[in-house]
Amino acid sequence: MQRARGQGGVTTKQRDGTTHLDTLYQDGCAKIRLPHTHSSALEAVLINTAGGLTGDDHMQWRAEIARHGRAVLTTQACERIYRSIGGPARVETRLAVGAHAHLDWLPQETILFAASQLDRRIDIDLAEGASLTAIEAVLLGRDAMGEEALDARLRDNWRVRRNGHLLHAEATRLDGTASERSGLSLLAGKRAFATILHVAPDADACATRLAQVRALLPADGRIAASANGERLIVRALAQTGLALRRLIVPILAELSGAGALPRLWHL
Repeated sequence: MQRARGQGGVTTKQRDGTTHLDTLYQDGCAKIRLPHTHSSALEAVLINTAGGLTGDDHMQWRAEIARHGRAVLTTQACERIYRSIGGPARVETRLAVGAHAHLDWLPQETILFAASQLDRRIDIDLAEGASLTAIEAVLLGRDAMGEEALDARLRDNWRVRRNGHLLHAEATRLDGTASERSGLSLLAGKRAFATILHVAPDADACATRLAQVRALLPADGRIAASANGERLIVRALAQTGLALRRLIVPILAELSGAGALPRLWHL
């Protein structure tokens, strides 16, 4: 059967204090667009022209941010993972952030449809003094259709390193069982969830960021933040995608290197 294959990547360079495109690569259904902004950061929009992913589809994204660079990577729309009759769809992302540079990895939500399967991996390498704000958000079914995607499956692995040493690792697995969807310590009946990771240049900067983030959190426990060393982690649960956005958008705007989210997040 015909399958979607795509590879896309960018590298940057610095000129007059502004981050510019150095190289651009795109192949298959992976496309990258560079909108004009008023920021000194480079913004790149990742597009899957296949319109979604299903079993055995494979997408690969790459980015390298130059020393002292500033970049924002986002997506044109939510990625949709459709029913699979074979293996999982695979998405692999490798990001490298140069010394004293900052990267905002801000893809829009991933929607898992009924009987979908997704195997996703993100590897990020940070140089000395580099910082990062990254999010991955997942919606189980479409709100407007009342879907719950009870049998959707997800494997999500993050590995973040600084100077080659492991800094952060986590793995999320959904096997489509009732216990993981309703368990109080797991999804607690919610259909939307997100993880935000912010890596500051040092622990003192991270502590400052934590105080700023906690000032934005509602008191009902749907979203919480913690810090350990230079890592700040925010986790959020919500019943709908809209409710999830209302929780995470103020946090992302606070942690973003540009101080605001890309326009595509507000359309």
